[in-house]
Amino acid sequence: MKKILIAVDDSKGSDTTINRFTELFGCRIPETVLLLYVQKIEGLSLMDEMLGDAEMSTLKEMLKGTEYQKMLNKKAEKIISYHRKTLEEKGITGIKTIVKEGHPADEILKTAKEENAEMIIMGSRGKRMHTLLMGSVSREVANTAEIPVLLIK
Repeated sequence: MKKILIAVDDSKGSDTTINRFTELFGCRIPETVLLLYVQKIEGLSLMDEMLGDAEMSTLKEMLKGTEYQKMLNKKAEKIISYHRKTLEEKGITGIKTIVKEGHPADEILKTAKEENAEMIIMGSRGKRMHTLLMGSVSREVANTAEIPVLLIK
């Protein structure tokens, strides 16, 4: 594989995902590793499911330049830098970091398509009660993706 997208967040599951990736692909490192972090607008987890693209776009535009957005950007940079450093320490090169805003599953799928990724790798948090009602990001990506998805638990 030439291009793999790894979706990360601030959970311990992302550390596990990065470690498993290097174990599985250490002998055959892809040319490009797309390291993706999606900023989620905190506190809107139920609401963002109801917002359409236009409403979400308007909300993103309204947040630009605010202290809240600056805080989200700082958090994103910290998370993406941490995972990039881990990959580099394990000898992985060709890393492209990407930060997006919005619903994580949608942004992961859009980015994979835009970047012509051949596989998506991401963590799965396992059994959680709220996933019975709302679904989980990993489940949504796995069920919707047009390319292989490797879920790491």
